Amino acid sequence: MIEIIFQNKKDAKRLYQYLQQKLQTFHFRKNDILLLEDQHIVKVSYNIELNDLVKRAFSHFIMEIKQVEWLQIILKEQFFYEDEDEQQQIIDIVQAILDGNRIDLHSFIEDDDQVHRLEETIDQMFQENVSFSFDSFVRFRMRPFIDSLGKYVELAIDEYKMEQEYQMFIQMLREFLNGRKAKISQLHLMMDDEVTFYDAQFYEIKRAELVRMVDRKLISNHPVYIDSVTIAPLLSISPETIYLYTDDCEQPLIRTICNIFEERMIIKPLTSFYDMKRKISMTAEEKM
Repeated sequence: MIEIIFQNKKDAKRLYQYLQQKLQTFHFRKNDILLLEDQHIVKVSYNIELNDLVKRAFSHFIMEIKQVEWLQIILKEQFFYEDEDEQQQIIDIVQAILDGNRIDLHSFIEDDDQVHRLEETIDQMFQENVSFSFDSFVRFRMRPFIDSLGKYVELAIDEYKMEQEYQMFIQMLREFLNGRKAKISQLHLMMDDEVTFYDAQFYEIKRAELVRMVDRKLISNHPVYIDSVTIAPLLSISPETIYLYTDDCEQPLIRTICNIFEERMIIKPLTSFYDMKRKISMTAEEKM
């Protein structure tokens, strides 16, 4: 029998409900998992198959429920974030890093094997006929894990602030764009090894001409950096429709352009650009 003793009735009940939820698809007897509410104890019958499932569920309980609480405490007590919406956005970033979904941030964490060490710690605790205090387990066995969450929170806060600044930057440029009249109805933008502008007839707009088109007020009136090669000309021209040709929509510059121009954007693969150029060229030759 595995017996987990809690000081907090809420934690005992949540673990019990979580175990029931995770194990409901497996055919175990009803009394294989028990909750002694008056004593705040969760009891699980011991067998190898059930034990493995309980260990996985216990690990997820910590990572999905308790970890959020610990992160909230760190945000409040160490970094003074009281707003729940801000807390959740930062916690989402932390969890994305821990899940390996933010490769761009993962390199900033020297020791990134948190989940594996947590599983090893839980494996050591779950032995046959074991009884242990959950709160003591957290206080002594989980302390290195909880302490290390601080560095994840610090990194996530930096990323959150950068994202907030980025959103303010995008909003500022949208407002500038909304107050401008379109100079041309259609513009084609090819983004391969470099960025090349084309007009509606697929004639290249040379760099010198683009420089002349740039609204100097855009540069002088906005203290933040605005890319003078791509974004400044696009904002100055303010096309009604932008056809952007690329095979990599995840490039930061492309995401920024799409965020600024929103519904004006039409994304196409590079092959579409070459197909259109070829058709226009053939049409021109036929007319000759």
